[in-house]
Amino acid sequence: MSVAKTENQQANLNRRVLLKAAGLVALAGLAACATTVLPTGEGAGVSSSATSTLTSIRASAGLPPLVTDPQLEQAALQQAGYMARRGRMSHTTGWGKDFASRVKGNGIAGAAAENIAEGRFDQQKLFDIWVHSPGHRRNMLDPRFTRFGLAYVRDGRDSALRYWSLVLGK
Repeated sequence: MSVAKTENQQANLNRRVLLKAAGLVALAGLAACATTVLPTGEGAGVSSSATSTLTSIRASAGLPPLVTDPQLEQAALQQAGYMARRGRMSHTTGWGKDFASRVKGNGIAGAAAENIAEGRFDQQKLFDIWVHSPGHRRNMLDPRFTRFGLAYVRDGRDSALRYWSLVLGK
């Protein structure tokens, strides 16, 4: 075998190894894009602390408990953040997105509902307000829902003021 032929075979082997490595890097990058981003920030992660309260509310109506869901919590955190930035409660965003389009944009399919609130109160008071409001109570007691996400964002001008969002889904 000639030296030139051996060098050519080695170059082809090096090219194949390089292409395989590049392909693996590209696949890893695509996999990272599909990874769910978990909510972050002070008001993220409060869903788990609300589980027992929601379970109690639903049990009083003979309904099963809800489980926390990171997608629903992300949707709740986005809405709470939007309201805190705007300084007002709203189910829509300044970009004209209503609740249905925001839920769909977060990859949430099926029935869903949202409770929102603004105030200088803690989580226990929040649920006390919602449970005594017919529309909010109806959302929490909807038998179609099995999952939820709860989040809040503090107002940047008044740290005692929180904007809350609870997103419920199937």
